[in-house]
Amino acid sequence: MERTYESARALVCRAVGPLAGCLDAYVVWLVSQQYAIDVVYVRARHALAFDRWLDRRGVALSNLDENHISQYQCRSGHHRSRRESTLYQELRALGHLLRFLRERGACALASAAAIVPADDFTSGFERYLRDDRGLARTTIHRSITTARQFLVGRFGSGEVHLCALRAADVVEFIQRESRRMQPCAVKNVVTGLRAFLRYAQYRGEVGANLVASVPSVATWSTTPQLPRAISAEHAQRALDGCDRSTAVGRRDRAVLLLLARLGLRAGEITKLQLDDIDWDSAYLRVRGKGRRECLLPLPTDVGEAIATYLEHGRPTSKDRHLFLRSNAPIRGLKVGSYGIGSIVDRALKRALIDAPRQGTHQFRHALAVGMLQRGASLPEIGEVLRHRSPQSTSIYAKVDVEALRGLAPAWPGGVR
Repeated sequence: MERTYESARALVCRAVGPLAGCLDAYVVWLVSQQYAIDVVYVRARHALAFDRWLDRRGVALSNLDENHISQYQCRSGHHRSRRESTLYQELRALGHLLRFLRERGACALASAAAIVPADDFTSGFERYLRDDRGLARTTIHRSITTARQFLVGRFGSGEVHLCALRAADVVEFIQRESRRMQPCAVKNVVTGLRAFLRYAQYRGEVGANLVASVPSVATWSTTPQLPRAISAEHAQRALDGCDRSTAVGRRDRAVLLLLARLGLRAGEITKLQLDDIDWDSAYLRVRGKGRRECLLPLPTDVGEAIATYLEHGRPTSKDRHLFLRSNAPIRGLKVGSYGIGSIVDRALKRALIDAPRQGTHQFRHALAVGMLQRGASLPEIGEVLRHRSPQSTSIYAKVDVEALRGLAPAWPGGVR
C-alpha cells in the first residue's frame, strides 16, 4: 500500500479491538502536528498491531498502561527475532500513542508515586512559593523536591512532626546530599531546605535556631566570577552563519538577535507569544523572573528578523508561541538547553567559534559589557537587563580590567 495520509487512515480503520474508536483521531492528530507521512504510516501500523494484540487478550481501553506495552514487546518469538532499533521504534510509537490516549481521557493516567504524610507539608509549601512568593516554576519544583526528600529521609512514610526536627537532622541531610552532588548543586539544595524551614517558621512549627542551622556550602571562591561574554565579532559571525534561505535559519537568526540586542534570557524567549508584539508601537512584552512583565522597545533589525520568520518560516500551527519547533510535533520550543540553548550551540559550531562558555547567557553578558565600554552607567545596564538588585549588576564593574589597573595599589616591595 502506498504511504499517504489517506492510506494511514484506511489502515487504522481495520482496527476492531479496544483502540478502534481512537486510532482515526490519532492519525488525524499526527497529520495536524505535521509529522512526515512515513512517520504517520509507521505509527499507524504499530497501533493497529497493538490493537489486535490487546483484543486477543481482552484488555479494556480504560485499563491500558505501560505494562501492556512491555508485555507486547516481549511476546513469544517476536522479541528475539527483531532488531534492537525496530523494538525501540515500536516502543516510542506505542508510548506516544499511550500519551495521546491519556491526554484525551481514554485511559487511566500513569500511577502516581505513593502518597506519604510529607506530601501534605510540601503541598502547602508549594502554594506558599507560588501564590505568596511568586517564584518561577523551576525554582518551586527544585525547592519542594528538596523539602520532600528531607522530610521522607527523616520521617519515612510515618507522620511528620516538625517540632521533632533538630539541627543534627539538617546537617546530616546536607552532608548526605553533598556526597552525591557537585558543590554548585548542593547550594541549590541548601537554598531549598532553608526556604522550607523558613516557611515552617512562618507557620510557627520550628524556631529561628533551626533555620540558622542550615550550613553554607564552600565553593572555594572569594569573589563572584567575572562575566564571560562572547565577543562582538563572534556574536556577529554567529548571526551571519544563519541560513536566511531556510525556515530554521530565519528562526535561529531572530532568536539570536533577541539574545544579542535585548539581552533576553532563554526562558523569556520560549515564553514569547504572538500577541506579545505591538507592531504599531514597536514594543515587545517580556515575561521575566517572578512573573514580572515589562515592555521593551523592539529594535528595527530584531523586528525585521521576527517578521521574516513569521511570514516565511513559522510553521502553520494553532500554538500561539512566537517560536516553534521545526520538527513534529509542531509546538513551542522546549524549555532549557534543548530549546534556545541548542540554537546557540549550533550557531557557534557553524561559525567555528570556540566560545568562552556554553549557553545563552554569554550574549546577555556581551550586551552589558558593550554598554559599559560605550560609557553606560551600572544603573542604566541594570535597567536594560531588568535586574531587581543593583548587586546583580555590580559584577560588570570588574570587566574593564585596564581601567581597574589604575586603582590597584602597588605590591609592597614590587616595581613602582
